[in-house]
Amino acid sequence: MACASLCLGAAGAQMPIAGAGVPSLSVSTSRRASGRSRVRMAATLPPIPPLNPKDPFLSKLSSIAASSPDILSHISSNSDIPPFLDLFDSPTLMATPAQVERSVSYNEHRPRKPPPDLPSLLLNGRIVYIGMPLVPAVTELVIAELLYLQWMDPKEPIYLYINSTGTTRDDGETVGMETEGFAIYDAMMQLKNEIQTVAVGAAIGQACLLLASGKKGRRFMMPHAKAMIQQPRVPSSGQMPASDVLIRAKEVINNRDTLVKLLAKHTKNSTETVSNVMRRPF
Repeated sequence: MACASLCLGAAGAQMPIAGAGVPSLSVSTSRRASGRSRVRMAATLPPIPPLNPKDPFLSKLSSIAASSPDILSHISSNSDIPPFLDLFDSPTLMATPAQVERSVSYNEHRPRKPPPDLPSLLLNGRIVYIGMPLVPAVTELVIAELLYLQWMDPKEPIYLYINSTGTTRDDGETVGMETEGFAIYDAMMQLKNEIQTVAVGAAIGQACLLLASGKKGRRFMMPHAKAMIQQPRVPSSGQMPASDVLIRAKEVINNRDTLVKLLAKHTKNSTETVSNVMRRPF
């Protein structure tokens, strides 16, 4: 009977009635409508799970459900936040995944994920390692690592470990253009970071220039390392015409003069001294 009278009262309240009693009728209508919405909301809300007194999230959720259940009926539309997490003043998420208990099995000593590559491990320690001749692929990687370390922190020093024969191999064969070494050198000079250079094997030719271009007082050599300066070499001409060979020869002489000037600048020697020493591998 009560339900029938409530429904009839709500239905009758929707009819327009003229007269002085209209304001009071509208107030009662809003009250009845709010009461009806609460009844429907209570019927549609999911049952509250058993409360765990040690769970702060469930404790907070149950207290909100008891005091103001209207809040729980409106789930946040922000997809970046899980449901009901915006009820907290300062929600905190787990920084790391939950630790799973290890089970003893035949492969318990296998790594859970593959180890990172060695260049990445060295880069994490702000170490750039040149362990090959200066070919385009090596130059690209070294310059990218230098720029990345400057972007990470422009104030921390960068450690450049060198074990390279420059643009040639041990037997003297040319493997790269002299511009590969000049490209790394120019990148080093443009960085804001202090660059400390370390020779850990051989620093020959253009690699010796990179070793000398480190910060003064922070250039090191390991006990059995070798630093050697030598003149650039003409690449194999093959079936090249005589005019092209002359152009190549002029370019090599220009690269030699540039190398002499840069070595003289960083070693505080005169260009004549460096040029006389570089006539033969030194």
